[in-house]
Amino acid sequence: MAEGSVFSRIIAGEVPAQRIYEDDQCIVIEDRAPQAPTHLLIIPRKPLVSLAEAEPDDAPLLGHLMWVASSVARQLGLEKGFRLIVNNGRQAGQTVFHLHIHLLAQRKMPEAGLADDLQG
Repeated sequence: MAEGSVFSRIIAGEVPAQRIYEDDQCIVIEDRAPQAPTHLLIIPRKPLVSLAEAEPDDAPLLGHLMWVASSVARQLGLEKGFRLIVNNGRQAGQTVFHLHIHLLAQRKMPEAGLADDLQG
């Protein structure tokens, strides 16, 4: 359950973390096991377990998380290239069961030609 997750403890100030950004709806921290030179986590203060468990009234919060990701990327000069990832559920690689968005940048992450056949 998200209420006891490490992210809830970070939000509460019980576990130290370098906060890159915070507001009344979310915080942004550096990932402790980065997969790219820039690897941030955008974490809502509301303890949603996963994206699949979000309700219709969570839509404004979900939009805000995306906006924060874009805003932080702009502030860091990353607007020309970054990737956002949400792992939903254990089978998708989710290890902390408190919804969060990974922002990865400054590492080439090709799509392995997935759209090659769609180009004119």
